[in-house]
Formats: sequence, structure tokens, C-alpha cells
Amino acid sequence: MDYQGSKEEILEKIGSNEKSGLSASEASKRLEKYGPNKIESSNKKSMIQKILDQIIDPMVILLIVASIISAFTGDKIEAIIIIAIVVLNAIMSIYQEGQAEDSVAALQKMSSPEATIIRDGKRIKVKAEELVPGDIVVLETGDIIPADMRLLDSRNLKIDESSLTGESVAVEKDANEEYSEEVGIGDRKNQAFSSSIVTYGHGLGVITKTGHETEIGQIAKSLDAVEEKETPLQKQLKNLSKKLAILVVVVCALVFVVGYFRTSMDLLDNFMVAVSLAVAAIPEGLTAVVTIVLSIGMNRMVERKAIVKNLVSVETLGSTTAICSDKTGTLTQNEMTITKVYTDFKEFDVSGSGYAPIGEISHKGEKIDENEQIKLLMTIASFSNDANLTEDSGMYQITGDPTEGAMLTLSEKWGINQEKLNEAHPRIDEIPFDSDRKMMTTFHNIEDSYYAMTKGAPDIIIKNSSKIMIDGKLEDFTDDLKKKVLEENTKLARLALRVMAYAFKPYESLENEELTTENIEREMIFVGLTGMIDPPREEAKKAVEECHNSGIDVIMITGDYFETALAIAKDLGIAENADQAMQGSDLNNKSDEEVREIVKTKRIFARVSPQNKVQLVNALQANGNIVAMTGDGVNDAPAIKNADIGISMGITGTDVAKDTADMILVDDNFATIVNAVEEGRVIFSNIKKFVSFLLSCNIAEVAIVFLSILFGLPSPLTPIQLLWLNLVTDAFPALALGVEPAEADIMNRPPRDPHENILSGETGQHVILQSIAITVAVLAAYIIGLNYIFPNNIAGAHTMVFATLITSELLRAFSVRSEKYTLKELGFFSNKALVKANILSFSLLLLVMYVPILRELFELELITWQWLVIIVLAFLPLIIGEIRKKANK
Repeated sequence: MDYQGSKEEILEKIGSNEKSGLSASEASKRLEKYGPNKIESSNKKSMIQKILDQIIDPMVILLIVASIISAFTGDKIEAIIIIAIVVLNAIMSIYQEGQAEDSVAALQKMSSPEATIIRDGKRIKVKAEELVPGDIVVLETGDIIPADMRLLDSRNLKIDESSLTGESVAVEKDANEEYSEEVGIGDRKNQAFSSSIVTYGHGLGVITKTGHETEIGQIAKSLDAVEEKETPLQKQLKNLSKKLAILVVVVCALVFVVGYFRTSMDLLDNFMVAVSLAVAAIPEGLTAVVTIVLSIGMNRMVERKAIVKNLVSVETLGSTTAICSDKTGTLTQNEMTITKVYTDFKEFDVSGSGYAPIGEISHKGEKIDENEQIKLLMTIASFSNDANLTEDSGMYQITGDPTEGAMLTLSEKWGINQEKLNEAHPRIDEIPFDSDRKMMTTFHNIEDSYYAMTKGAPDIIIKNSSKIMIDGKLEDFTDDLKKKVLEENTKLARLALRVMAYAFKPYESLENEELTTENIEREMIFVGLTGMIDPPREEAKKAVEECHNSGIDVIMITGDYFETALAIAKDLGIAENADQAMQGSDLNNKSDEEVREIVKTKRIFARVSPQNKVQLVNALQANGNIVAMTGDGVNDAPAIKNADIGISMGITGTDVAKDTADMILVDDNFATIVNAVEEGRVIFSNIKKFVSFLLSCNIAEVAIVFLSILFGLPSPLTPIQLLWLNLVTDAFPALALGVEPAEADIMNRPPRDPHENILSGETGQHVILQSIAITVAVLAAYIIGLNYIFPNNIAGAHTMVFATLITSELLRAFSVRSEKYTLKELGFFSNKALVKANILSFSLLLLVMYVPILRELFELELITWQWLVIIVLAFLPLIIGEIRKKANK
């Protein structure tokens, strides 16, 4: 155990020296032995696995079988076309997954830390992946811990280990601590862990483990045991494929048998029609169009700040019924901001004091940045402060503790620049903050006098103050006045604000003073309080409201304190009162059934552990929810992987969280999740539209051929005409339907039931009605053509059928754009892609009909005035569809 024993024993065991570190040659040998200090993705698929995933899809298998049959019956061109569709679909899927993986890799590269180490006795900076066991690492405020290490030195060192343990409060470290027995990760004060962040102080450590051997590496390995789940769309398409397979077999058999007894076709011709019809019964373009539409959705999501790592995850988001969101950075701005200042017995609202460009602060329209007492308070806050505020092109960034960063930001707004302040009045000495005193004091020479500047916990500062500043004058800090200030402290704390107090003490000289807390942090002059909070994102409020309108529950799962979580949740509209919130620890002894009941009513879970997160996701899923889970830490990874949609943060997310997630938020913003949900709903809605379109057309084609043969008529279409219809004419409108704009009320509908059949309800009825309408219209054209327009001319009758069927299908594409809104309400030309696709398909029809060599190949007749009959009959399905929409309103 690396945390057991003395520092000297660890250094000897690992073969390193605190002063000189490793030599470059020894580091090179160890790098070869231990490998790079990085964690490879545990769920990254090989190229072979990606190809196999494409081939084993039931729809793809059906297409391959159909192509083999076509090839053996002499239709090699059709076989090549079908195989080309399969290959194109596979290439597009693999390419899109590769693009997502590249985006994730780029994010990881951007967030990959560097480390300052001692090699050959010199301090140098190296990439984190080049570190090896035995390297001596120098730790400063703001550093990301690059590997697991045993601390050799620590000076007021605090480390944020939330990415590993879920604990939101930084942990105080002590390099001199020694253990002889086993101790939990969260209690090892003499260790620092990979991916955690130094928030305060500085130190030195020797690396003991790298890569997969680190604590986060071990968690990454354990993720392989979590079973991958099928998405709702995968299940729906598999179910549809099975039904189509049965339909193909039955139709082929019936047509072949009935055709043999009812028509004069010979056995081979009859078999060819049956096979062609089988190919027509399978919507070959379905898989390809689904892939293309999902790919377009993925690209749109990238533009909206989300990287979706696989195609079907886009659709799954559309059926999400519950979003479990972290608080910090996702629902909030991840910027501690002072919102209240209390001094001179007055409370000032300074809620506009976040990390915005520095400017004037006003209160109720009045400028308050000239208030001298507030300036004094913020001067103290800047002096007793170890954070740094840097500006680059108008953007401000904090290095160090977020609480101290909030103080510096507000100070800047009063024109108090920490850097200039410290240049003019350098820090002479300090009494560092510790958890026992809960105070920090720095000493400065100002105008030939010495001042102790103190900040800390309000109750401690108030207790140790004997004077108070009122209107710029010193007054006795009586018990009554202290009571009044303590009441304000309680009031601010109830608003879930983190309250800090400020005081100072003047000295003529420090020469005879012993700078200890007992001598200095007593009899101070109290100045005031500040209240700060990580404020909610403005766009998150609207996004939460949109979720509620959409029937989606938003659940806050956070490691933060109960009161803070409740205040933010109430502000965002996630919860209304404390009855909807509970502590994560209260879940620990609950049964699965009890947790299932709890998640039905609770909307806030505070101070949760990683186990609690998995517990909550499982309970929501057991209640029938499709769950999206956000997270950024290593400790979030199991819950992210267990969820139906795992979402990682792109900015603050660890590599393990990003690797595990289905989607990465580039901007760490909750509103982006809602955008993704909307995109998913649009995608599934459009998939239903083109599935409805393709199936109604294909069912009509089957019915037209089958009924004609059943009634003893010649086959209404030749094999090549059937294949042309299915492979060329239908594909372009179907693809255009895949990019249909969102319907106006898409986010006001409840989430769809993921177990619901893709053709259930209105969609299934619509498919049947339109199939019947197209069948009736085309059979009418066939009978009119065979008996009146082209008597005893089968090629002429085929021409009537061919032209009527294609035209009616193209018009049907306009009607299928919505099951609710009429074409007049949608706008006939609002989907420009569909207009262009129909023009292209109709042009291909005219090409086949009026280019002599093609007309001969397709066995068609030249027609002119006959178009009047064709147009009238072709409009029949469109008119019926529009009448049905009106009738349903």
C-alpha cells in the first residue's frame, strides 16, 4: 500500500530521490516498462467489430439474400445495386462513428495536462503521458494531478477529489501523515490521485502508479462489466425486419403458386416476378436512409455543441422521459459569484458580479461602486487571497480556489486590482487558513502602518472582533450589534449562500509581535459579510421549463449540500419545496422497491455517492423511464454507462467519463441536452414518416401485383419495372422526408413509449389507408389502360401502371410529411429538399419513358394525352390523406 509506511520507505521502494528525481535515462527505461501514463478507452471497437456490427443487422442480411437471389436469376445489375446500398450504409455508419471518436480524442488532447517534475536535479515541464513511477512532481494551485502519488511535502495543500470520490469540498492533505492499517481512498491524507485538482497551497509528490494502475484506471477497467443495452430504435427496426422477412416469404410463395395456376406465364417468368416482388417487398433504402438521417442529426448536434458518439443515440434521446443532471457547471455557471454584500448594517444586491467583463455595479439603478466601506471590505478580500484573476481579450479566468476567485472578481469591479495592490503593499507574512481556526490573515505595510487583513467564517470573525466600522467610524461591537450581524448571516445562509466575514487590525509595528492566531486574530475590527453562490444558468431555466412541457422529469443529483441544491432547484423550477429533496445517504439502507417509490416524487438528491447515482438510475429505469444521466467525474462513469443515454461534460469531464458516455456536451450546458432531446424527437418523427412512406408504397406494389394475378390478369409490372420503382424512385423522396423540419408542437408532446411499435396507432392506420388508396388508383389505371386506352397491348397497360404508381407515390410523399397538419398548414414548398427530390424522381420517370433506348429496355409505350387520366388517378391518395387529417381535427 503506497500510503502506508514513511516517505523514506516509499522512496527507497520505488527507487527515487526527492532532491534530484529520476535521471532521463532511467525515466526512459521505466516508460518502456510501464507504458504511457494514459487510459485507453475500454469500449473502443476495432474496425472488424464495426464491420461485423453492420453485417449482422437483420435488414442487411435480408438485402444480401435478396441480392444473391437476383444474381442467380440473372438480374446481376439489380444484385450489384442492392450490395452497393449495403456497402454504402456500412461505410457511412463506420465513418460517422469514427468522426465522433476523433472529436472525443481531440477534446481529450486539449484537456491533457502537463506536469512540472524534477529530473536530473532540474525542474522541467513534461506531458502527463510521459510520466513514470518514481518521478518527483511539483504541485501548485490549479494543477491537475497527473498520476497517483505519495506526498513528500505539503504546505496548506488542498485537493479537489470530486472526480474520484464525489466529495465536492476540497480535501486537506498532510505529507507527514503515516498509516499502518488499511484506510479508505477519501481519508488518505498523504496521497494525491490522478485527475484531482490542487485548489490551494503547494506540495511535492513521488508518482507510485500510472495509467491503468491508478485509482481511476481501475474504475475504467470495471466498466467493461456493464452490459451494453439496445436502443429503442434498434429494437424497433429489428422487429420490423423480422416482420418483413415473414412477409417476403409468404408473398413470394403466394404469388408463385397463384401465378402458376391463374396466369399463362411459364414457370421461369412466374418465378422471376415472385423474386422481383420479394425485392420490392423489402424497402432496401430503409437502412441506408435511417443511417443518413441519423448522420445528419449527428452533424446538427455538433453545431449545437454536442458530440454524439453513435448514430442511434440521437434517436434514443428523443424518447427520454427523465434527465438526471449534475448541478455544478451544467445547471449552474460553475462560477462562484458574490451576490450579496452586507456592511454598515445595509444589504447590497450585487448579483451582476460574475465573471463578466469588468464594469460598474449598480443597486436598484443606483451606482454603489463608490461606497468606501465596500471598497475597504473588498480590499481586505483581495489582500487575504491566494487566487489569481487573469484577463485575456476581455475574458476573465480564475486560478485557485473558486471562493477566493469570486472575491477578486467583485474587487475588480470596485477598481481594486489585486496585482497592483500587492505591488504597492507586498505581503509581509501570513497566518494560513486551516479548518480548526477557519480564518486566514495576511500582513501589509500601508502608509507607514501595519495591518492584519483577515477573512473567515462569520461566527468566528464576529466572536473575535471587538470593534465595528459604521459610516467609516469605529464603534464598539456590542452583543446587540453582534446579534444583529449574526441574524443577517443566518438569513444569507438560508438563501443557500456561502457567507464570508472580513475584519482588520492596525499595528504601529510588527517587530515585537508574535504573528500567531492567539495574538493577532483577536480584538479585530469587523467590516462586513459577503454571500456567494454558483448561480444557475439563465438558459437552463428555459430548458427545464421546456422539459416539463415535454413530459420529461428533470432530477438534480449532486454532491453539493442540501440547502444549496434546494435553492438552485427552486430557482430553476426543478422543485417547489423541501419535501421534493433528500440526502443521498438516506438511500443507503433502502431496498430497490423503496427507491423505486422515492424517485416517483423526489426531484433533488444532495450529497450523493457514486453508488447512489447508479441506484437512482436503476430505479428510474425499473419504473419504465428512458434515463439520460450527466456527469463529469470518474465516479460518475458507472451511472453514465448504466443510463440509456450517458452524457459527459466536454470541458470539466474526465477522460473516463467521456469514453463511457454516449454524448459529450462541448459547452457543459444543460440546455444543450434539451436541444439534443428535440433533435432526437425530430429524427424519430422523420424516421416514422419515411418508413410510413416506403411501406405504404411497397405494400401497394405487392397488393397491385398479387391482386392482378389473383384475378387472372397479366402481371401489371415487369421485374425490371418493379426494381426501378423500389431502388430508384422511392429512395430520393424518402431521404428528403428524413430532413423534414420539426413540427411546431414537437416539444409539447409527451415522450413516446419506447416499447410502442414504430407503426402503431395513427401511423399504422395511415399506412394501410394509403396503401389501399394507391392500390385502387393504380389498379384503376391498369384496367382502363388494358381495356380502353391500350386494348390488347400489355406494354401500354404497363406504362399506365408504371406512370400512375410513381406519380401517386411522389404525391404521397407530400402528404406523409405530417399526420396532423395539412399541406396548406405546412406549406407545400416548406421542405425544399422534398420538392427537389420529387423533381429528380419525376425527371427519371420521364427519362425512362421518353428516351427511346430506355423506353424499349423498360418495355413501355409512348404516351401523351393519357397523362390526364394518370394525373387524376395519382392525386387520389393525396386527397384521401388530406381529408383524413381534416376529419381527425
